Amino acid sequence: MSDRVHPREQIRAACATHGADAVIDWCVDLITGKVSPAAAYEPDLLPKVKWISGPLAGGWGRLDPVNEYWVRVWAARAFLYVWREDVVDALLVGADDPAWRVREHVARIVAQRELGQLVDPLLPLLDHELPRVRAAGVRAVGAAGEFEHVEAVEGLRDDPDPAVRAAVERALERLADRLDRQLP
Repeated sequence: MSDRVHPREQIRAACATHGADAVIDWCVDLITGKVSPAAAYEPDLLPKVKWISGPLAGGWGRLDPVNEYWVRVWAARAFLYVWREDVVDALLVGADDPAWRVREHVARIVAQRELGQLVDPLLPLLDHELPRVRAAGVRAVGAAGEFEHVEAVEGLRDDPDPAVRAAVERALERLADRLDRQLP
């Protein structure tokens, strides 16, 4: 039996122990680069990394620089489970993160929370090489986009990946319902 905890439970436990504002502030600092990944793995801050990653972070010790983006992934993922309105500014930074996993999580949050102000920065995800990233971008546009975004989503109707094509159909349905408008 695994001792791994679901991220939702990890974030809930961190919020219960340290307070939601402290967890949110920490995640914002990581996504925006106020705290670098290298600094986050210093002994005085590593316990805070474990707030959002669980014991996984401690098992990795010091991250290889090529994998330092994981702290930003964990920080972005936390916003699926804890929220404050001022997080949007940090997600805007995350939407342009060099690591695709961070951008994918931002798209998931945009879809979950219907954050229309973040749709345009996520449109480049629709051209990403990985199907899962394209699908996340499509879901975000479907959940929070406007009529002017329909054409970008429709452009993926013939995507080679069936999961992306399915996401496109659901996104177009969702857009039509949300906008209360027939789509072309």
